Amino acid sequence: MEMPQELEVWYVIPALRREFSKFMLKKGLKQREIAKKLGIAESAVSHYIKSIRGKEVKFDRKIEKEIKKAVDRVMKNKASVMQEMQNMIMKIRKSGCLCKLHKNNVRGCEVCMR
Repeated sequence: MEMPQELEVWYVIPALRREFSKFMLKKGLKQREIAKKLGIAESAVSHYIKSIRGKEVKFDRKIEKEIKKAVDRVMKNKASVMQEMQNMIMKIRKSGCLCKLHKNNVRGCEVCMR
């Protein structure tokens, strides 16, 4: 069963952008370059880096490692940001992270993919 789209839009995508921004910054990209790669405003990148946006979702180490690999592929121009974001959303769905988030925001969870 699919997760409610609102969870991905409101929580997961901002959390992924936050992680992508932080890892790209560590790779030496400037905020303007990160914004261009992610297709977002430079001011949004600042909020992601400061953990103002997307802070509701905390990924486990396994997902963080996958995000680092995704950022490396983007940085080497082997994949697009959108492609890697979609891949990460699928991995996050399978990890059960969304189910935990769903349980915290909605009474009961009938959408766990496990």
